[in-house]
Amino acid sequence: MKAHTLSLQTSSSKFVDLTSELGRFVAGGSDGILNVFVPHATAGVAVIETGSGSEEDLEQALNRLLPRDQAYVHRHGSPGHGADHVLPAFVSPSVTIPVVTGALQLGTWQSVVLVDLNKDNPRRQVHLSFLEG
Repeated sequence: MKAHTLSLQTSSSKFVDLTSELGRFVAGGSDGILNVFVPHATAGVAVIETGSGSEEDLEQALNRLLPRDQAYVHRHGSPGHGADHVLPAFVSPSVTIPVVTGALQLGTWQSVVLVDLNKDNPRRQVHLSFLEG
């Protein structure tokens, strides 16, 4: 298995497109599966179309599902931080992507993005694991 960890700053964006970095990680490889995992209790990974407004649509949908002004039992941190801890129930902390001859098998408009609405922790890691098969 081939593994790598990305270290990211998310303070300037709630959505970080990882697709190019993932493509570089598996390039030149063979067939297999790539697992992308975010080891954080307040972030997730999504496969969405980027650049067309989908990021804003996803953020608005998550804000409707997880209002920032609700009284959450988990209350430390900035206002609404309890919602950040519920996010991974809706946006998974991992995705698995097939790889064929070193190329991600994503659809034409699909991108892999880190979703991080948490203002309290802008430092993120993303673990990549490629299992050749």
